[in-house]
Amino acid sequence: MYLTQCDQNITVKARTTFFIGRIAVIVYFRDFHRMVPHDWRDAGRVSAEEELQLTFALKQQNVEELEDKLMKVSDPDSPLYGKHMSLEEVSSLVRPSEVTWKVVYGWLQSHGIRDCDTVLTQDFLQCTMSAKQAEELLPGSRFHRYISDNRSVLRSSAPYSVPDEVHLHLDFVGGVHRFPLKVQELTQATPHSKHSKAGLHLGVTPSILRQRYNLSASDVGVAANNSQAVAQFLEQYYHPADLTEFMSLFGGSFEHHSAVERVVGTQGGGKAGLEASLDVEYIMSTGANISTWVFTNAGRHESQEPFLQWMLLLSNMTALPWVHTISYGDDEDSLSTAYMTRISTEFMKAGVRGISLLFASGDSGAGCRHMGKENAFRPSFPASSPYVTTVGGTSFKNPFKVTEEVTDYISGGGFSNVFKMPDYQASAVNTYLKTVASSLPPQSYYSTSGRAYPDISALSDNYWVVTNRVPIPWVSGTSASTPVVGGMLALINDQRLLKGLPVLGFLNPRLYKLQGTGLYDVTDGCHLSCLDEQVQGKGFCAAPSWDPVTGWGTPNYPKLLTVLLD
Repeated sequence: MYLTQCDQNITVKARTTFFIGRIAVIVYFRDFHRMVPHDWRDAGRVSAEEELQLTFALKQQNVEELEDKLMKVSDPDSPLYGKHMSLEEVSSLVRPSEVTWKVVYGWLQSHGIRDCDTVLTQDFLQCTMSAKQAEELLPGSRFHRYISDNRSVLRSSAPYSVPDEVHLHLDFVGGVHRFPLKVQELTQATPHSKHSKAGLHLGVTPSILRQRYNLSASDVGVAANNSQAVAQFLEQYYHPADLTEFMSLFGGSFEHHSAVERVVGTQGGGKAGLEASLDVEYIMSTGANISTWVFTNAGRHESQEPFLQWMLLLSNMTALPWVHTISYGDDEDSLSTAYMTRISTEFMKAGVRGISLLFASGDSGAGCRHMGKENAFRPSFPASSPYVTTVGGTSFKNPFKVTEEVTDYISGGGFSNVFKMPDYQASAVNTYLKTVASSLPPQSYYSTSGRAYPDISALSDNYWVVTNRVPIPWVSGTSASTPVVGGMLALINDQRLLKGLPVLGFLNPRLYKLQGTGLYDVTDGCHLSCLDEQVQGKGFCAAPSWDPVTGWGTPNYPKLLTVLLD
């Protein structure tokens, strides 16, 4: 597709594959070096001829109307429930105005930048240019190469600006300042003892998950038009041989697929990543026998950023899996509000199409931000976005038995400092705040008016994973719980599709109206936070009904299926 609004001297193409940069806010940064992660080394300024690819997020139209439509198609009490929009309808709603196109294109063309690609929704541009052109386009920027382990990125080492008349038409420029997202850290623990007696187990496997969450051998996918997906970033790859080995070891009791149906992107060589192996193996063993896609991004350009690439793919593919699970995030305070707001709009665009986006809540509990003599909790994004379903973590009360669950102390949760509390969760959150008022951390540590998370949880402790053909025990993190919940939602979608019902889409409005029905309430345990005199490492604690550690609790699959099938 070629766009008609643009100047004919600029080449603008729609593509289905992008390798796109991260973000830069349209303001001056006073201290860039605070933004450089400690594990990235400055290898010097790039040459003037070095090729860059920057991404321009154009201002969208009708964002408030988009949010209204999302809530209506996601609210089971709305007459529009389940009437999801097509990508073409979303594009018609949000595409930038002709004035925005004219201003941005004119600005790019005035600097000799003509090679630009767009997406079907026409609200992003990826442009290729030299470092010299980029530094002239963005006054103040100076691009350097930064290296960490075997990875390198090109980023500006200084603040920059854009003309006021252009600023009004841009949300952010990608590929300038920000560094790649962090994977939610997986941990491997050594068990204190090993048991082999009957009734005991040596770690979480698909059969243990199915036992705890009451999934039978017949709870597998059968619908032809159903699918699920995981997204992998930062050169994390799964190996097909690992998946085959995992299923041969742990998938004998239920029908399953032993191969991914589609890889979007290019799988890299070398060793498999523990994170990528975990994601694929557990979404495919929980959402068993359901077609699974993997979004991956080997061979990206140094000025591109994989998370944004994945977001753009969602805006450029008419047919997508219904459930996506993602185990990546960043501290809210490390990102610009403009960036997070725009990315949340992209989440809305997906949700209104019927796509369920699940993000891991993080593995730092409430987090901690050190600000001189005072500390504060540190929420994570995208977990804090109001338009995704955020998954926390739990542990077995007895780590060697299938027992009731308690809080996993690493489970990310808390309150956003950027996004206000959405209406769908206000009652539940306010009830929690009133119920446990006497035991809450000091309010100087968090905002009680912000979007609260997580929304739901699952086991996140002591998983078995096969990577590089080796079974590895005791892997833990909300990166484990997220694909487990995603697989169960994909199973529920399967049953809904068989009954001629629409897919679940954005789950939260319906989840909060259930008020815990179909879920195991987790009421025991707290997560970690700042190690200081006031809170002494203790964040929030679990409580009856919703709480900012485990959300509404963990799935009781048969009961959750029943209440979500009407």
